[in-house]
Amino acid sequence: MMRWLLLVGAIVSEVTATLSLRAAVDHPGWYVLVVAGYGASFVFLAAVLKRQMPVGVAYGIWGASGVTATAILAAWLFGDALTWLMGAGIALVIGGVLIVEVGSQKAEESRARALADTDVPVGSERSR
Repeated sequence: MMRWLLLVGAIVSEVTATLSLRAAVDHPGWYVLVVAGYGASFVFLAAVLKRQMPVGVAYGIWGASGVTATAILAAWLFGDALTWLMGAGIALVIGGVLIVEVGSQKAEESRARALADTDVPVGSERSR
C-alpha cells in the first residue's frame, strides 16, 4: 500500500512541476516550484522502486498519469486545447499501462510459483 501512496506522491509532484513550468514562462518565481516538484517526484519514484515495484509498471503509471493529469489540468488552468482525439489518446495510454500492470502481476505470480517449485525462497537471488 505504501508504494502506491509514494507513486501518487511522485505523480502529483511531477504534474505540479510541469504545470509550474508553464506558469514560470510569465512569472519566473514559479521556477522554484518546478525544481522542487521534479526533485520530489524523483525521490518518491526512487522510494517506490526501493519497495520492489517493477520499474516498467512504476514508470508506466507515473508517465501515463502525468500525461493525462497534465493535459486535463492544463486545459482547465491555461485554456490549452483538449480535443476528442486527445481524449482517445489518453484512453489508449491508460489502457496500455493497465495491460502492462496486469502482465507484470502475471509474471510475478509465475516467478513465485517457479521458485516455490524449486524450494528456493521467493526473496533469494538466482541467476537468470
